[in-house]
Amino acid sequence: MITQEQIPTVLDHPVYDADGNKIGEAKHVFFDDATGRPEWISVKTGLFGTSESFVPIRDASVVEDHLEVPFAKAKVKDAPNVDVDAGGHLSEDEEHRLYDYYGMAWDDAWQQANEPGEGGWAHGGTDDRTDTAGSRTTTGTGRSAAAGTGTGDDAMTRSEERMRVGTERREAGRARLRKYVVTEEVQQTVPVRREEVRVEREPITDANRDAAMSGPDISEAEHEVVLHEERPVVETETVPVERVRLSAEERTEEETVRGQVRKEELDTEGVDDDRRDR
Repeated sequence: MITQEQIPTVLDHPVYDADGNKIGEAKHVFFDDATGRPEWISVKTGLFGTSESFVPIRDASVVEDHLEVPFAKAKVKDAPNVDVDAGGHLSEDEEHRLYDYYGMAWDDAWQQANEPGEGGWAHGGTDDRTDTAGSRTTTGTGRSAAAGTGTGDDAMTRSEERMRVGTERREAGRARLRKYVVTEEVQQTVPVRREEVRVEREPITDANRDAAMSGPDISEAEHEVVLHEERPVVETETVPVERVRLSAEERTEEETVRGQVRKEELDTEGVDDDRRDR
């Protein structure tokens, strides 16, 4: 159990369960009117802290800058809804419901609160209690809320909610880079050469007469010429053309978030308008 001196270090600080999961923010500590000891703590839960759940503080402990309670996060968030009255007290019926929900013995708690000596209200209590036989009255068993500033101040605290907006990183999609092979038709024009037969005739002149008369007068002869041509030859080679990679680029955009917050306003009765804001 935490001590009254530790309350300022608990309020508005995170509350975690035994597995290290954050439940919410501690907002109010409720004291036992009989023993004066911290008994319950209210925890703001939900996306914007719009819900408030009650959890026993009896077995809670302060660890560094946060409070740890021996109940699972889901257990605390599903606790019965309790509407605290204007005086900041839990009714007997509401406290019964919370005791039953958390599996705590109401009789044991009541008996402990009424034991004489340290721990019970019979030890130096200043309240006017006429019921000392253990009857469960709202006055004797109520739990008063504390904001960590004492209970003897006659000033009224005005509070308001403020929206806290943060960001969370989540997966928005995936990009994949892969390569595959396609075949396409290409064409290219190249010059090719070939040889053709051409018959050349020349008249007999004094220059070639001797060559022409060197053979027999009349005979058969045959002469062969080999013809050549070029044909296109296709070969392929693999060459690198570019390097491609994927990279993630972070871009910041402005996004408007809307929510609802509550605040307390003050109204006075029996006060002159000229003195109201002084």
